[in-house]
Formats: sequence, structure tokens, C-alpha cells
Amino acid sequence: MPSRLARFQQTGDIHFLTFSCHDRLPYLSTPAARDLFEHTLEQIRRRYLFHVFGYVIMPEHVHLMVSESIRGGLDRTIQALKVSVSKQSAQRPFWLARYYDFNVHSEEKRVEKLRYMHRNPVTRGLVAHPEEWEWSSFRHYLTGEIGPVEIESFWTAGRREGLKLPGKMDYLPSTNPP
Repeated sequence: MPSRLARFQQTGDIHFLTFSCHDRLPYLSTPAARDLFEHTLEQIRRRYLFHVFGYVIMPEHVHLMVSESIRGGLDRTIQALKVSVSKQSAQRPFWLARYYDFNVHSEEKRVEKLRYMHRNPVTRGLVAHPEEWEWSSFRHYLTGEIGPVEIESFWTAGRREGLKLPGKMDYLPSTNPP
């Protein structure tokens, strides 16, 4: 394994990130642990000024789709998030040191990564349908539901503009359910 991973940051791209708990242990297996992560993600989002386009919290890992932060690099932002969560948790060490970072260059890739992350709980057998998993951005995309983490989406932009939005909408351009 290379000693230093190549990262392409400060590009203005959206980033699809994955990071795991230490030894892939299920430190995020309880609702309280997942709620703590969501709360901390929103605090860090506000502090470092970045957009969250999507997320899912799994028992032993997290997927995020985010913009680059205005205050500090993305690597420092993710470090602050991971340190804050670990300081509030009893498990030591909490996280693996590294994280996976994929630059999302197109709308096609953005939709692919959102579908992947939102279907992850279903694929793992945690729920039968993506909307049943509380700790993801799926329901926001499906209905505009306001959750603990502000999601940058059509819904959010519409609210900022004071637009009256429909009651339910697919977040994907196709007619297939996400």
C-alpha cells in the first residue's frame, strides 16, 4: 500500500468520501452513535462552510458526498469531523486513519454515487427499502424532509428562494425509483 494517497482537492469538485471505524468494528451500530455522527457532521458543516449533497451512516463506515470547505482544506475538515466524533465516544481508537476520496466530475457520477450510498443499507440487509434507514439523506431527496444535516439539493435551493415545492419528487432524472 502506498505511504501517501494521491488526493485531488481544491479543484471545485464534489467529493465522494468513505471512511471506516477502527478495524471495521461496528462503532456506529446504535441509533445514539449514528445520531451523534449526524449532529457532529452538521456542526462541522457549519463551522467549515461546506455543502453536504448526500450521506449514509452504516454500522462500521460512513459515505459522504460533499463540496470542498471554504475554511480549510477538505482533509482538515474530515480530520476535524473524525476527531470530534471520537472525542465524544468511548471507543479508542474510533476511526481508521485514512479515507477514500473520489472526485465526482459529472452529473452521471453524482447520481451513481448517491444511488450507491442510499442503497447501501438495503444491500447490507439492514432495511428492505432505502427510506426505512433513518441515517441517510435519502428521505430528504425523496420528500424534501428536513433532517439533522442540511442537504444541498433542489429542495433546499427552493426553500431559500421561497418556492412552493411539490410534496414528493424523485431525486434522479429517470423514472426508476432510487
